[in-house]
Amino acid sequence: MSTEMRYKHVSYLWDGAKAEALKNDEVGLLIYRSNLLGADLRLTNYGGGNTSCKVNAKDPLTGKKTEVMWVKGSGGDLGTLKKNGLAALYMERLLALKNVYRGLEHEDEMVALFNHCIYDLDSKAPSIDTPLHAFLPFKHIDHLHPDAAIAIAAAKDGKKITSEIFNGKIGWVEWQRPGFDLGLKLQKCLAENPGIRGIMLGSHGLFTWGNTAYESYINTLEVIEQCAEYLSNNYGKKRLVFGGGGIDSLRKEERHTQAAALAPTLRGLSSSHTRMVGHFTDDKRVLEFINSNDLTRLAPMGTSCPDHFLRTKISPLVLDLKPDEDLSDSKTIKEKLLAAFERYRKMYTEYYEACKHPNSPAIRDPNPVVILYPGVGMFTFAKDKQTARVASEFYINAINVMKGAEAISEYTSLPRQEAFNIEYWLLEEAKLQRMPKPKPLTGKIAFITGSAGGIGKAIAKKFIAEGACVMLTDNDDGRLAKADVEFAKEFGKDAYSKAQLDVTSNSLIQGAMNTSCLAFGGLDIIVNSAGISISKSIEDHTEKDWDLLYDILVKGQFLITQASVEILRKQNLGGDILNIVSKNAVVSGANNAGYGSAKAAQLHLSRLNAAELGGDKIRVNVVNPDAVIADSKIWEGAWAEGRAKAYGVKVEELPSFYAKRTLLNEVILPEDIANACFAFVGGLLDKSTGNVLNVDGGVAMAFVR
Repeated sequence: MSTEMRYKHVSYLWDGAKAEALKNDEVGLLIYRSNLLGADLRLTNYGGGNTSCKVNAKDPLTGKKTEVMWVKGSGGDLGTLKKNGLAALYMERLLALKNVYRGLEHEDEMVALFNHCIYDLDSKAPSIDTPLHAFLPFKHIDHLHPDAAIAIAAAKDGKKITSEIFNGKIGWVEWQRPGFDLGLKLQKCLAENPGIRGIMLGSHGLFTWGNTAYESYINTLEVIEQCAEYLSNNYGKKRLVFGGGGIDSLRKEERHTQAAALAPTLRGLSSSHTRMVGHFTDDKRVLEFINSNDLTRLAPMGTSCPDHFLRTKISPLVLDLKPDEDLSDSKTIKEKLLAAFERYRKMYTEYYEACKHPNSPAIRDPNPVVILYPGVGMFTFAKDKQTARVASEFYINAINVMKGAEAISEYTSLPRQEAFNIEYWLLEEAKLQRMPKPKPLTGKIAFITGSAGGIGKAIAKKFIAEGACVMLTDNDDGRLAKADVEFAKEFGKDAYSKAQLDVTSNSLIQGAMNTSCLAFGGLDIIVNSAGISISKSIEDHTEKDWDLLYDILVKGQFLITQASVEILRKQNLGGDILNIVSKNAVVSGANNAGYGSAKAAQLHLSRLNAAELGGDKIRVNVVNPDAVIADSKIWEGAWAEGRAKAYGVKVEELPSFYAKRTLLNEVILPEDIANACFAFVGGLLDKSTGNVLNVDGGVAMAFVR
């Protein structure tokens, strides 16, 4: 049987040819191994775990050979690890730190001393786990957080079970916060159990090792495989999984409808401290847990692994709503949910007050990160989409751990005080304080019509660059597919979502809005950018032309605004509606009766909406472009010919013609319109509504004041 076929519960990804190319580069093999381990979420969670290797290198000061440990640095992720994510430290100096260690009460001071051990000056900051790798003598070491291993580590009699599974070949160290002393405990465990192939950390994770990168990789896979197989053989053997099902899930379509309807209200309540972005999943593992009889017992216990806990908070909020609850009365639903949030905030505050130390950081956001809706799914809320998504992944890890521990024994979580000591650890606080300042649109969600090209796409790119999440929508499936590929490559999956949209169709509008609510929790900025242009003389203009212009430009703007206001009001966070109109809204010109009058209607509709929505802190503003030709679908058809005819020039002469007629003699680009939109929503004009901003190079006839 080939190596690849030996595993049912983990992925064997080692490529002999790739490894052979790295045979003289131990650090390269460390990175390769780390990426493989990080690619399988069953082995470790995003940003969790760390790996190391020890190599002989030339000391740049003495020229002599010295042992150097390369280890994943603070805050990195194994799956995407590169050399600049590693810390390289002198082993001799690391081991010498034992001489100055003053004991458990002075643990944190050792972290600063790691900097005195750095070999490579381009090193990432060493993590708190550095001594755990240093004090074990093996050349290659993997410290991971596999669900299967943590399930055993978090079981009430996990130590006994570990011994039984591995016949004493895996050591055990009781729960202790990571740090210098835990490294000494690992060293002691190895000394007392020579010949073991790994160490289980109570409630935490797993250490495994080997003399080569490949030996360490295989040892790690085999230990985790054995843990997973043991759990698999025990599911349902002692008792029903999670005590059996208590309720049934709604059908998928119904789950998504309920989740989309509820998400904006949850987002608004979760944002009472900091504006949050959401994530929703109805993964089958989540549904199995939230529909179970054991939900009310297990959910309040919280998680065991500190990495899980830091991402998901002390415990989730479980909603007391029926799966098919009538959500149409948003006021009543909000009042019911507000009471639940207030109870959670009170619980969290009491937890903080009971566990805090004299030097603890101030209490943080008391709102839940994880919200469970039995029969429907799980919401997670965080400062940005990636963090919300990762929190969801971590809680699924926690569900897997609870499931496994309950199958073989009884699940145990971190004691409240230990959990607090992790959450409000001064070293964690220092890490938070070092994080970069959020971008202006961080936490904001923008819904942009017609955003697969031209002005709409430029706005989408600008907003993402400034920190927003964006809903790409367009009626052209081909253009939308191309934009999808482009945005995925440029920004990654957490920056945007997409939906096919005809702005004249209420059903498609509702579908796109639901997509935004499921992907991000709601919306904050609505940009009506979808457009169409028809330039004909009055005698050539047909009724069909007229209806098409007014349907897309006026009715479309109205329907999008109407649907978005419902969501904005549920959130109660205010918002921005930006309408991309035109200088033609205020300038009279030949061959333009339908388009120009529709643009005028768009402009006045904007004023009317601004007057009506101000009480909800919803700002409505207008950007008036002119002659934005680059990447514009409008200019692909007869519009360009019509305008060229009206002005007595050739089509290819239009860009220079438009530029020359402006006061600034400038060609207007989609990016110029995007910058104007950002000016309205970037934070400096939060007290402005009902305004018109011309971006036309200066057309005197278009001056509105």
